[in-house]
Amino acid sequence: MLKTTTKKKIIKEFQVHEKDTGSADVQAAILTEQIEALTKHLKKHPKDNHSRRGLLKMVSKRKKLIDYLAKDDEKRYKSVVKKLGLKK
Repeated sequence: MLKTTTKKKIIKEFQVHEKDTGSADVQAAILTEQIEALTKHLKKHPKDNHSRRGLLKMVSKRKKLIDYLAKDDEKRYKSVVKKLGLKK
């Protein structure tokens, strides 16, 4: 779980407009942060298969959101991928 302050900071950085909290950009950014945290956890606890399954679901969901952005708005897609440091 992310701390509220971290989540607010991510939302502020990636929001499309002032009251945006749920656009694909924001969701992908939050998922990326959660994925990084869970990856650290799994390095310490390699046998935690329940968390590994959750990680795979998060990665899949982020991929779907990024693919949607690529199809919907190429410019936003490129900026989000660059900010998040993802390969594409």
